[in-house]
Amino acid sequence: MKKYLAVFVCLVVFANVLGQTRSKSVRQRKPVKQRPEVVEAYRVCAEFRRLLAENFDFDRAFEATFTKDPARRREIAIAESEIARADLAEVDDATLVGIYKDRMQLFVLIVPLLFSGDAREAELFPPEIKQMLDRRPPKEAKDLRTYAVQLKQDVATLRTHFDQLAAKNAFVADRIREFRAYLSKPLEPPNHVIQPITAYSRGRVLPLDAKYYQIDDYAVIREGDEMRIIGFTLIKMRG
Repeated sequence: MKKYLAVFVCLVVFANVLGQTRSKSVRQRKPVKQRPEVVEAYRVCAEFRRLLAENFDFDRAFEATFTKDPARRREIAIAESEIARADLAEVDDATLVGIYKDRMQLFVLIVPLLFSGDAREAELFPPEIKQMLDRRPPKEAKDLRTYAVQLKQDVATLRTHFDQLAAKNAFVADRIREFRAYLSKPLEPPNHVIQPITAYSRGRVLPLDAKYYQIDDYAVIREGDEMRIIGFTLIKMRG
């Protein structure tokens, strides 16, 4: 299945056993006091996960927790969607951000179907689904609007397929529960002070000297009076 999932290059394993291996003395250590913006950064990341866990609606979680700055949203879309930067001046923000959100929506829905084994492949990944997973952004900017329309159709098709599998396939239903349980786990600061860092490396979302926080798998910045997400690495299910 790897060739059908090449578009989803941001997968990482979510099995984190660090909390299970801490010593008793560490568990009993008095928690350090984090600065308020760190506490808020953890809250906004947890809110993203909570919203995503409810019905796997990426658009809803994105709009509630990600940056509201139009220039940053545009740069996130370009950096994360494998879109060629050349000749994008005539492509509007809504098209680019829509492509990013729809690609992420496909990714979120495919996560519980991964690592199913060869015996389930035909049911979980019929030809129509494999074809959409192989679909890549066009090389020419003039074709992006057509691609954006196709992506929305792909999302609708995959959502229908996802819902049907969840209703009749016990394996998929179990993986969905596992995914939702993972997203619903508390997200808590470690027992050391979290400091801001610089040199955010994803595209041109931030200048190299701009400060941000790395909160678990999320990059978070201060935006006015709020903490907002600018990027993340979603998990994958273990086989």
